[in-house]
Amino acid sequence: MPKIFRIFIVVSLFLLTPVQTFAGSFGKGEPTTNPGEWYEGDPPANIDPNKAPILFVHGLNSSSATWTDGNDMDEIAYQNGYETAYVNLYATRNMWDNGQLLADVIQEIYEHFGKKLVIVAHSKGGVDTQSALVHYGAHPYVKRVITLSSPHQGSKLADLAYSSWAGWLADILGSKNGATYSLQTGYMTGFRQQTDTHPNVDKVPFYTLAGTKWGSFGSALYWGGLYLRIYGENDGAVTVANSRLAYGNELAVGKWNHSTIKEGSTIFPYIAPYMQLQGVVNVNRQTMLEKAAALNEEEEGANLQTFYRGGNYKGKVEETFFVEDGVNQITINWLSEKKDTNVMLMDPKGKRITDFSKTMDDSPIFQGAYVYQRTIDHPIPGKWKIIAMQKEEHYLMNVIYDSPLNEDLIVEAFGGKELKITVSPKSGDINNGEMTATISLEFMNVKNKHVERALIKKDSKTSAVRVTPFGDGIYNVTIDVKGKTVKGFPFNRTIITSVYVGKTPVK
Repeated sequence: MPKIFRIFIVVSLFLLTPVQTFAGSFGKGEPTTNPGEWYEGDPPANIDPNKAPILFVHGLNSSSATWTDGNDMDEIAYQNGYETAYVNLYATRNMWDNGQLLADVIQEIYEHFGKKLVIVAHSKGGVDTQSALVHYGAHPYVKRVITLSSPHQGSKLADLAYSSWAGWLADILGSKNGATYSLQTGYMTGFRQQTDTHPNVDKVPFYTLAGTKWGSFGSALYWGGLYLRIYGENDGAVTVANSRLAYGNELAVGKWNHSTIKEGSTIFPYIAPYMQLQGVVNVNRQTMLEKAAALNEEEEGANLQTFYRGGNYKGKVEETFFVEDGVNQITINWLSEKKDTNVMLMDPKGKRITDFSKTMDDSPIFQGAYVYQRTIDHPIPGKWKIIAMQKEEHYLMNVIYDSPLNEDLIVEAFGGKELKITVSPKSGDINNGEMTATISLEFMNVKNKHVERALIKKDSKTSAVRVTPFGDGIYNVTIDVKGKTVKGFPFNRTIITSVYVGKTPVK
């Protein structure tokens, strides 16, 4: 039976709100959907009063069509007798703008159906939903929320997009926007501090699902999965660890990627038992707050397997990197907005390698980038060179190392009241006297829409650098480390993260 959708539009006036930590959005415009517009699915023949209406919420760079185009979610919900609704939010704005808009939509849909909703949200839609319920008062209209691979703890790919090396490419792809900015792990630390202690946080139970599959070599989510693998299991866009809420109920972690986790035939059997209106989940608020605090204090392992360079050029560019002794494998990734770049790799002996695979990335942050990729087993130690030729190009070079050295470095960035960065060897395999670091900081003054930058050199005599902050807020930190092993072979690594600096989030 063909689906019939009725269209509704909610008009909201956006005002500054005291709960908002960071106001405003940065980046390109919105897709050609109408934010605030929602659709009612075809009502089932026999409506079960015990089944909650389902509101489907999309994620970053997406729209309500993600649930219906090439996805059988709406049809499966209909066949199982559920009333449904689909909403269009701002595809590239932060959780505050979307939270306020979604809160109005939720109330209107609740009044339309006359009973509480179950919300199923994909990716950033889960963060937008929590913002609507907690900070904009929509919790009375919702029975429970199910999030599908939502970055509740932020996104390491968002950190990368705002780094000094990847920013060139992210900007030309349109990846630099309010949504991506707000998904940086440092920004999300501030959001979590505000949200997890809010009186409304336990009003509606949250259930989470996460994926661990990102496809085979050359697939659309492979590069994102390969990058995120350093931080643990992931679905090509979001790590399992970052999909969790300490006070949430994790329903399943399965072999889904960031796209298949929202498909009806894939995921509906897991979420169907939670679509009923009956049933109460009792939450011990004190235990919930303690778990949330403990999760937010956990430190992720630093990205010690990678090296980055990036920028733009006309005609030809040459980048170099080092491979130290004992490396098992390297994977070279050249990301570009162009599909016909000539890429050539040259090893220390002058051998030329030109057979790169090519695919288009489909991760939400670097969506649309062309990835040229080559893996080398047991690479020759020494200086490698990569040459690219294009009429004009914005690019990001990423080298991923499978090497024992990855476990021999300690590189950490701490927020809080000050910004502290440490770089030190953990074992005797590194010549400490030869190790230096270049630290690039970017601070976004959101109120004034102004970026402040700093470049700091750390020599081998000091392991920790304390930086006087520009102010309270988010700092994107890029740390380029170079040195030599005890056998005299040069190495290089890049670590990218973001941190929140300030005593408490600004309210």
